[in-house]
Amino acid sequence: MSAVDAGGRAGLTTADEAGTDAEAPGGDDAGRGAARRTRLGWGLAVLALLAGSLALRVWGAKQGLPYAYNADENAHFVPKAIGLFGHGWNPDYFVNPPAYTYVLHVVFAVWFGGRAGVSEVFARDPTQVFLVARLVAAAFGTLSVWLLYLAGARLFADRRVGFLSAALLAVAFLPVFYSHLALNDVPTLAPICLSLYGTAGIVHGGRLRDYVLAGAGLGLACATKYTGGIALLPLVGAAAGALLLRGVPGARASAARGLVVAGICALVAFLIANPYALLDHVAFFDGLNHQSTVADDALGKLGLTEDNGLAYYLWTLTWGLGWVPAIGAAVGVVLVAKDSRRLAVVLVPGPVLFLVFMGTQARFFGRWLMPVFPMICLLAAYALLRIAIAVGRRRPVLAPTMLALAAILLCGQGLVASLHSGQVLSRADTRNMARDWFVAHVPPKTKVVVEPVVPDGWAQDIGRPSPLTQNGNRWVKYPTSRSNIANDGSQLPGPGRIVNIEDYERTLYPGLVDVYEKAGYCWVVVGSTQRGRAEVEPDSVPQALAYYRELERRADTAYVASPYRKGAGPVDFNFDWSFDFYPLAYHRPGPTMWIYHLRGGRCAGG
Repeated sequence: MSAVDAGGRAGLTTADEAGTDAEAPGGDDAGRGAARRTRLGWGLAVLALLAGSLALRVWGAKQGLPYAYNADENAHFVPKAIGLFGHGWNPDYFVNPPAYTYVLHVVFAVWFGGRAGVSEVFARDPTQVFLVARLVAAAFGTLSVWLLYLAGARLFADRRVGFLSAALLAVAFLPVFYSHLALNDVPTLAPICLSLYGTAGIVHGGRLRDYVLAGAGLGLACATKYTGGIALLPLVGAAAGALLLRGVPGARASAARGLVVAGICALVAFLIANPYALLDHVAFFDGLNHQSTVADDALGKLGLTEDNGLAYYLWTLTWGLGWVPAIGAAVGVVLVAKDSRRLAVVLVPGPVLFLVFMGTQARFFGRWLMPVFPMICLLAAYALLRIAIAVGRRRPVLAPTMLALAAILLCGQGLVASLHSGQVLSRADTRNMARDWFVAHVPPKTKVVVEPVVPDGWAQDIGRPSPLTQNGNRWVKYPTSRSNIANDGSQLPGPGRIVNIEDYERTLYPGLVDVYEKAGYCWVVVGSTQRGRAEVEPDSVPQALAYYRELERRADTAYVASPYRKGAGPVDFNFDWSFDFYPLAYHRPGPTMWIYHLRGGRCAGG
């Protein structure tokens, strides 16, 4: 078949071969029994897939705790969800939309018993609070796998496409890794897949409830992460196809009504999940504008290993999903365009335009690509299945083998990477190891320099009612978050300025070692996620590299915590791989941590 027919298939196979529920003519008992067995078999297969998907997402969920080392996780959703207990439902913060924050707020209210309970637990040990938040993200990630199965099976009228695409999303590295963090990237996938399920219904008849589901999913996706709005393109593509139908009485009028209903449902769903976008619209637009300018701001580019955003995201596909899925999706674009223009306008524009748009920004991170992963998974699954069936038709004896091979090729790389990730995340973080060594060897109230590779809580004793030093810190920290050094390395007058962690390397110069020794800051903690930024762009911050050389010359290396397996590494700094530990060289999470003890000045003989 070269186009979507009455059954909705696009160049695959017959209904029986596809595993649909068609009964034998005349309602034959044997046919009904076979349909029931088919449904049961598929149901058990999907349940097994969901169980495996959830297992991958919760394995290692406690990594790093009680410290949330991801800066966004530490600063955004969990603290904001707790803050709602104190000031009501207005988040007073719209850089990220609040839907996931609201979900966490409700979960915390139920799980911990409200404001007093969650505040007490968080103050005593943040581990429990962050773990619950991460499990919520993992649950949404698993839900998205199920919804993608339903969307793919419905869109192509073939459960195998739905199952293969869902299996790819279940094991793909980026969706699995970010299910371990309390961020909104993975939760956004669930409403996107819900919208795709409704969109699939629009392609095959377009009942009113399909427009409702597609619109509601779109609105919820936008209220969870602004870039979730990419779900609009499949919806509009499906509605456009329905509007252009000829020879079907009332089809155009029905599609026009449906599109209006979808728009209304999208707006209502967005406002339900983000009501203060309307009630506090000034703050909302300020936050939205800030988010868009941050993505297009050169701030933090130090250490960016690729200047071409489009090339970076294409590279991300080769490991975030896998080489075969990335190539398969490209082939899928051609095959779907050849087999069904209606399906092509649903699945192709979204990923292509998203890649182009995100690739033009000044900053780019692999996880920002995830909103289009469901569409890419569908294209890749269709292509692999289409090729496997074509080979099987020529050599029927190879048909089962080809289907199994297609599944292995599609999901193998992601499964290996995600299993490795689970092993890595289940082991002690290097930053926790460094702190344990510090607690054992460096007395309280000692003056220390700690690079901004750890949160402020790292230098505090969590749960201790009596602070050991001022500001609750166990050790007296040198203010690395402030600097009186200009970007060109010259001295600035006054008490200093706030330094973003991405700009910290620009503030370093060899003379700082003298400053430390004269002031008695004898212990210096260095992390490769800061040092690496300078090492991959040596011409941009030569003073920083000179600082590290001077530090090593004038200090003893007291302790090193390495994340790499024996004989492997190091991995060059990268804004993705240095933080998600994708390369197989990693044995545990975290950067390489060095602890130095200075020998001169007030540090001599200490």
